[in-house]
Amino acid sequence: MLRRLALSLPLLLVATAASAHPGHAPLDGHGSFMSGLLHPIFGLDHVLAMVAVGLWASLIGGRALLFVPAAFVGVMAFGFLLAVGGVGLPFVEPIILASVVVLGLVVALALPVPVAAGTALVGFFALFHGHAHGAEMGAATMVAYGAGFVLSTAALHAAGIAVGLGRILEDGQGRMVTQAAGALTVAGGILLAIPS
Repeated sequence: MLRRLALSLPLLLVATAASAHPGHAPLDGHGSFMSGLLHPIFGLDHVLAMVAVGLWASLIGGRALLFVPAAFVGVMAFGFLLAVGGVGLPFVEPIILASVVVLGLVVALALPVPVAAGTALVGFFALFHGHAHGAEMGAATMVAYGAGFVLSTAALHAAGIAVGLGRILEDGQGRMVTQAAGALTVAGGILLAIPS
């Protein structure tokens, strides 16, 4: 497992700030649902943050396995509606980049918090991720696009939970591997924040 993490490090090293939110014009040809589905996957900042949410939920355990990711998805959808409705939010991109670092850090530290605190933290960041999705919707149809990125986000959370639980249950070093993934997420967030 450590070998896989070591092999993924070069991918983080080639990330640039420009890859945080690439232009989504190529996705428009895929239709509204597919554009929404692919949008989070083509933004490294979204992938890192959303997988980190799942990893952290797996470390907290219990009700957090459901409530932490559900809070992210629900508040993200609200942020999306704000953007579509023309309500602006300040500092969207910096807060999205901060979310990668902070969520990676709480995973790296295996920060034990009450479920309510975990949902509040991810909910705060989710508002800005959702707003970015709405601001970048382009000509896509709102409902289909929204359904696509909600599904994609939930899948990324589920992947983080599956990886976290698998690592934790696999052996005594599993928790350390999950925390190492959090540390790599922090590194990725810092690299994304460096201007190219």
